[in-house]
Amino acid sequence: MLSLTRTSLAPSAPDPAMHLPDGFLSVPIAALMWAATIVAVGIAVRRSNKSLDERAVPLMGVLAAFIFAAQMFNFQVVGGTSGHLLGGVLAGVLLGPWAGTLVMTAVVAVQALLFQDGGLVVMGANIFNMGVVGTIGGYALYRALTVVLGGERRARLPAAAVAAWTSVVAGAGLTAIELGLSGTTPLAVALPAMLGVHALIGIGEALITTAALGFIAATRADLFDLRESVAGRARMSTSQG
Repeated sequence: MLSLTRTSLAPSAPDPAMHLPDGFLSVPIAALMWAATIVAVGIAVRRSNKSLDERAVPLMGVLAAFIFAAQMFNFQVVGGTSGHLLGGVLAGVLLGPWAGTLVMTAVVAVQALLFQDGGLVVMGANIFNMGVVGTIGGYALYRALTVVLGGERRARLPAAAVAAWTSVVAGAGLTAIELGLSGTTPLAVALPAMLGVHALIGIGEALITTAALGFIAATRADLFDLRESVAGRARMSTSQG
């Protein structure tokens, strides 16, 4: 997913950014999103503990560092806006949805705690919008598309492109809904602003995600086998539990 750093919206509308600052969500909505995030991350921790092996843990650290560094580079979109890689689908494709969610949670949390990129009260919403929706939702769509398009090896890049774009737009739409429910800005204003800009930003997300996956497929295709091994262990632990 990507976030905006500047925009030229009307004064009545907040900047259409994915990293929400404190004060943009009401306390009840922020608390609700914290609860949803705690549940999702708790499930991710539980599932990852049962399925990860020693080979996957270093990859989680490397991928988190890569996504964090990649997010430092912004690209211009239109109207004075810029965006950067989110990386949820990339993390999901390489690590699976649960470990990928933990990676994205760590990235978003570090950005908020060390760089004030997003508020602390609304961190639960930011993690959910970008980490949970972007990774679990994006990965689910990716897997469905690979089945429809004839298998992962054949359809990896187009499926990842569609999933990456969709994850950006879905996260932006959810952010707009949260802003509307909080009374920050009318949904009729927030939704078109968020979706319109992030539909363009999603193209950048799709291009960067497919480029990264294409490079990995050409140089370290065994990393995809590692994810399948982790997924197999997760299925086994679920059936035994």
